[in-house]
Amino acid sequence: MALGKDYATQECSIARALEVVGERWTLLVIRDALYGVRRYNDFLVHLGIPRAVLANRLQALTAEGILEKRRYQESPPRDEYVLTERGIALWPALRALGIWGREQLGGEPMRTFWHADCGTELSPYGACPACGTLVAVRDVDMRPGPGLDPDPADPVSRALLGPRRLLQPIETEQQGPARRRPA
Repeated sequence: MALGKDYATQECSIARALEVVGERWTLLVIRDALYGVRRYNDFLVHLGIPRAVLANRLQALTAEGILEKRRYQESPPRDEYVLTERGIALWPALRALGIWGREQLGGEPMRTFWHADCGTELSPYGACPACGTLVAVRDVDMRPGPGLDPDPADPVSRALLGPRRLLQPIETEQQGPARRRPA
């Protein structure tokens, strides 16, 4: 029996949020978008997700206003998916879930997150201990952690190996130079 997609009997903001982001793969698509993945094929190869599932998740996230579909090439027509402010607002939840997973399920950090302005590693809640401020996603640098595979097979993982600013579009070997657009 297939599970429903809503929690009609639950009067709870967590249940309402799960109706939007609770399906399998959805949070990983959002995570990748935060890391700078924007193109369908890049999501596909990095996540190893079935095409139909990815298309469904991207369509649903776009319909919910979490992603915005933008044309980056006219001939042939090609689109990219960029996080909206509503999608960016999920950063604290994803960061907390990642920390919980590492602390409760074990493992070394795959990535670490730093305040770009002063170079200080962020606290678990996204604050800069040196500056005493909550750091905006656009001001967060991501660096490889000790648990990250230094020789990944897919081009997206290779593009994510070095330090980089969150939300900045990735550039893979298969793409060549990306046409940069403001986020």
